[in-house]
Amino acid sequence: MPNYTNPNIKPVEIKPRPVETKTEIDERGAFQRQPNHFTRPFGDGKGELKAEKGRYHLYWAKGCHWSNRASIVRELLGLEDAISVTIVGHDYKDPEKRRYGWDFAAYENQVDPTTGAEFLSEFYYRADPDYTGRTTVPALVDLETYTVANNDYHRLTNYLEVNFKPFQKDNAPDLYPEELRNDIDNLNDNILFPFVNNGVYRMMFAQSLVAYEEAFDDFFTTLDVLEKRLENNRFLFGDYVTDSDVRFFVTLARFDTHYYRNLGPIKKRISEYTNIWGYARDLYEIPAFKHNTYFHDIARGWDTKKEKLFVDFNSRFADDIDFDAIWSAPQKREYLSKTPEQKFLIG
Repeated sequence: MPNYTNPNIKPVEIKPRPVETKTEIDERGAFQRQPNHFTRPFGDGKGELKAEKGRYHLYWAKGCHWSNRASIVRELLGLEDAISVTIVGHDYKDPEKRRYGWDFAAYENQVDPTTGAEFLSEFYYRADPDYTGRTTVPALVDLETYTVANNDYHRLTNYLEVNFKPFQKDNAPDLYPEELRNDIDNLNDNILFPFVNNGVYRMMFAQSLVAYEEAFDDFFTTLDVLEKRLENNRFLFGDYVTDSDVRFFVTLARFDTHYYRNLGPIKKRISEYTNIWGYARDLYEIPAFKHNTYFHDIARGWDTKKEKLFVDFNSRFADDIDFDAIWSAPQKREYLSKTPEQKFLIG
C-alpha cells in the first residue's frame, strides 16, 4: 500500500500493464508504438507548463533507451539540482507485481523514496483516471500534484535544453543550437526515431516475417547511411555533440549488449561498423554518457539459476564481461574535429 510523503495525496486504483504484442500490432503484424499521452509542452504560452526549479521529478529506467536520453541530457546540462530523479525497475521475484509495470522494488519498503508511491502508474492514473496505455518512462512528474506532467520522449530533452536553460550549469553545452534545430528535428523525427530508435523494437515485436524484414532493412540501411556520414564528421552534426548524438548513442549502447538476443540473424554487430563504433566510444568517454549507461543491468540475462540445458549467452556470461573496458578502448577520432579537445558548443 502506498505511503505517500504528502498526506494530501490520495491513493488511486492501478491497472495491469497492457502487452505490446497484443495491443500495438497492426493487421500486417507490424509494431505500431503507442503515442505519448502527456504531451503538454513547456513554454511561456497560455496553458503551457512552466519550467521551475525543484518542481519536477524525472523517472527513468536503466534498460530503457527512451528515458536514458533524458538522464544523460540532465547531467550534461547540470540540471541535477533543478530536476530530481528516481530510477524505476521491476520486481523479478514477484510475477504478480510485475503485471502492473514499473515499480520501486529496489528501494526500502519497495516504495519511491521521493513520494512514497509503489508503482509509476499511480502518477499516470492520478493525472488521467481513464488512461488505458502502458505507463512509460521517461515520466516527468509534478511533485506538487503527484501527476505526470509530461512523458513525451520525442520532445523532453529539447525542453531540458531550451526551457530549463535558466537552471543549467555555467558554460553548459548547447545541444540544440538554434541554427540547427530544424536539421536536428528532421534527423531525430524522420530518421533516428522510425528507423533506428524504434527500428529495433519494430524488429523485436514484429508478428509477421514481412514486418520483421521491413524493419530489418530500415535499420541496417540507415546504419549504412550514418556510417558514411560519420566518415568525415566526428559527430552527427560535425565537431560538437548535439541532441541527435544522445538519441543515437542510447540505441548503439544496447544493440550488441542486449537487443541482439531478440532478433534473428543480424547483418552486422555495431562493433563491425568502423566509424559508428569509434563514434560511440568517443561519446562514452564523456562522463554523463558513462555515468548513465549501466551495461551490466542492460545485458543481464533472464535465467539466473542457470539450471536448464540451454541457457542464453547473457545469462551465462554478461556479469563476467568488462563492458567498460570494451567501450573505453581508444578510438582516435579527434582528427575529424577543428577543436579536438572540445566536444561541445558552449551556449
